[in-house]
Amino acid sequence: MDQTAALSSGLLLSGRYRLDDLIKESGGAVTWKAYDTVLDRAVGIQAVRADDRRATAFVIAAGRSTAVSDPRFLRVLDIVEGDHGHTYLIREWARAVSLDHVLGPSTLTNARSTHVVLELADAFADAHEAGVYHRHLRPATVLLKDNGGIRIIGLSTDHALRSAHHDVDDADVGYAEQLDVEALGKILYACLTGRYPGEDELLAPAPREHGRLLRPRQVRAGVSHDVDTVCDRILGRPPRHHRPPLRTARDVALELAMTGDDDPADPEATGASSPDLYRHDPVRSALSEPPPAVNPPKPRPAAFAPTPPTPMERGFSKVRRSAKGERKLIWLALVVMVVLAAAVTFILGRVSAPSAQSPSGSGEVPEVSRSIVDFGVKDVVSFDPPPDGDGDENPGQAELAVDGDSSTAWTTREYYRRNDLGGLKDGVGLLVDLGRFRDVTAIQVDFGASPTSFRVYAAPGRKRPPTGTGQMERIGGYSDAPSGASVSLSQAVSTRYLLIWLTRLPERKSDIYEGAVSELTVQGLE
Repeated sequence: MDQTAALSSGLLLSGRYRLDDLIKESGGAVTWKAYDTVLDRAVGIQAVRADDRRATAFVIAAGRSTAVSDPRFLRVLDIVEGDHGHTYLIREWARAVSLDHVLGPSTLTNARSTHVVLELADAFADAHEAGVYHRHLRPATVLLKDNGGIRIIGLSTDHALRSAHHDVDDADVGYAEQLDVEALGKILYACLTGRYPGEDELLAPAPREHGRLLRPRQVRAGVSHDVDTVCDRILGRPPRHHRPPLRTARDVALELAMTGDDDPADPEATGASSPDLYRHDPVRSALSEPPPAVNPPKPRPAAFAPTPPTPMERGFSKVRRSAKGERKLIWLALVVMVVLAAAVTFILGRVSAPSAQSPSGSGEVPEVSRSIVDFGVKDVVSFDPPPDGDGDENPGQAELAVDGDSSTAWTTREYYRRNDLGGLKDGVGLLVDLGRFRDVTAIQVDFGASPTSFRVYAAPGRKRPPTGTGQMERIGGYSDAPSGASVSLSQAVSTRYLLIWLTRLPERKSDIYEGAVSELTVQGLE
């Protein structure tokens, strides 16, 4: 009997789940949007026939997936066997669009691509630590929500339905982990280029040359060098320039957390206007030959059309045209003038400047140079100021955040029902005393769980500890940070005090939220 005939819209399963809309049919399994009449909510139902030999493995895999509590995975809410001739599981329902449908008409920006795969990698790092693997992660199993969040479907269960052996044996956990990590690289590649390095129903295959996968920067102009490097370190066989490969989801998350946001000013730049499109590619024989299967450049929208030149710009253009044919002489004259000016300045400086003696008495002026170093922390205390706070947020644990041991951590109190500290206060955190004024350039925070939203405050000019965030300046932060996050400052900030201020906490268990800082590092110029 055909499955779509056996299960039909309006059918009530297990006395409570009403089938509404058939979403898809794939690999002998059907997926429905349904309605839970008991809890008054939408749910998703995935079903296989009860006599399907994969049904037992399907149930075992569904049970195994419940060991992962990360909210980015769509949770299995119920498992029912033998109802209406089917075995089916009930999942949460998410109002979202699958990634393959998003990437069909267009690509994502560098920043958005990084965010999506960072969230995926952080979620899979938690799953792998729990010993659970997906092994069939692909764009169709990643859902993008309107608020920017992601959800993942099919953890463990997709493998049970697609495996040729119809089991869920994870004896070779190393191989299972590598399948998931490689899938992260493929999804990152697809986000950047709109091409997928594998088989996909909606996305075109990624281009190759001489059997080697072309890097994203060779396929689409404007791809970030940092993100391109991360992609190559996952998918490169081996990675270029002898870079170390990324073997774990946690490594992928940490690398993406440290990449820069360098989206180009013109996202529709074509190969002609972006020399980086094919540059540094050792397998290309001629720059004039485009790589195979690369989409032709899209027409530039009117919004990106260049603005008319100003009168001053027209004047400069007229001068440049008048100098045509003598440009080399003009440039040569300018170079000679610069060299002469530098020589005169150097001679006058030697004549007029007093001779400074070095500490060794050699008469040479020591060269002043500054390098980036890790600052030591003189003191760290929990920070929970009034009127919202009571000044006491596990103060005895504060030192654990700077003890060099990531297995120990300072933790907040438990907050209930809401991740914004139960709606009771604006935040809570750690106040760091560097001992003296230091030029801070970066702060690295490792959290005990994710996602955690936090801000970083500094107190430039203050010689005494601040008593509230109103006495400090916000210098950075991160919304929904993974378990490791770095705040890099474009310009050094001279301060003695820093505040790591947690504003939204991860869910430790159902409706209970608790933050943690396992390690905190401050860097700057010395």
